[in-house]
Amino acid sequence: MKLNNLKLTNFRNYSNLEINFPANLNFIYGNNGSGKTNLVEAIYILSLTKSFRINNDKYLIKKGEEKAQIDGEILNRKLVTSYKVIINKDGKKVLIDHNKVDKISEYVSRIAIVLFNPRDIELINAAPNERRKLINIEISQLYREYLIILSNYNKVLKQRNAYLKQMYLNGNERNEYLDILTSKLVSLGKSIYKYRKDYIENINKYVGDIYEKIFMSGKLKIRYISAFSKTEEEIFDNFKKLYVKELEFGKTLMGIHHDDIEFLLDSNKLKEFGSEGQLKNAILSFKLAEIELIKEKKDDYPILILDDLFSELDSLKIINILNMLNNEVQTFITLTNIELVPKEILKISKIYEVISSEIKERN
Repeated sequence: MKLNNLKLTNFRNYSNLEINFPANLNFIYGNNGSGKTNLVEAIYILSLTKSFRINNDKYLIKKGEEKAQIDGEILNRKLVTSYKVIINKDGKKVLIDHNKVDKISEYVSRIAIVLFNPRDIELINAAPNERRKLINIEISQLYREYLIILSNYNKVLKQRNAYLKQMYLNGNERNEYLDILTSKLVSLGKSIYKYRKDYIENINKYVGDIYEKIFMSGKLKIRYISAFSKTEEEIFDNFKKLYVKELEFGKTLMGIHHDDIEFLLDSNKLKEFGSEGQLKNAILSFKLAEIELIKEKKDDYPILILDDLFSELDSLKIINILNMLNNEVQTFITLTNIELVPKEILKISKIYEVISSEIKERN
């Protein structure tokens, strides 16, 4: 999978930009604030329709303009497809080959992408919902139906929480309808559990070896934590034991929305015992493992973005990473100082300098 061409209109600090990417290894450098990360952010949004930096899309629109637009041409198995994301202050729409796509779930699984961003190193110590968000994004790239099941689960969860509050306010002790909602939640949750369990098992096939090759020591493993490892009947019974307590709290106290993952290095929890360097190394290894998993499941490599990588790791580790990457993986690396990149690597790369919202290709 390869991004051939990117066009930005009123996106962030870019009024009009069109750029071709003929090479698989691309270095984008410039001073902080010049627009390097804005460029790779646009590639990420073209793939997944969401930013990895902000939640409110209106800030993606250049100041004083009504809408922003991202256009890109993706080469996949010798077939070129055009993608478009249009963002305005009321929402956004997406198009494939100029045809509007009504459901985001029909769009996001088309362009596979893996991102490493400096803020990712906070994931291990962050709240569980951030780690759930991470695995939801990655699984949705592999399986189009996953987003639909997850959306249906969240709808039932919302209904169940509302009904629990209603039961409490009305003094209703009849559980028939609550049982129905619980049964739906368990069924959908069990499906999500299977996708997540399979995903983590597959990540573990790669992540340990990758960590060891780059960082020379240590065995990394990811552990999936969920209350849904039991049968549906056992899960339903566990829910029923919580009914009285749930009425008091007015919300669902158990479910797939409480899942989590743990990073273990040599069987020790990184969250409790890991150094800052080990946390960075673990997240990066996790991201690189995703590349191999996507290739295994989709028979094609994803696009890889390494944002500000040189500020996070020393040169030796970066060289190990670049040498380990398959040359079929189209990679975008942002940095402030191009002199940090070994000359032998620059010879096989394309170099782009960002100066005040303008991109110049360097030889």
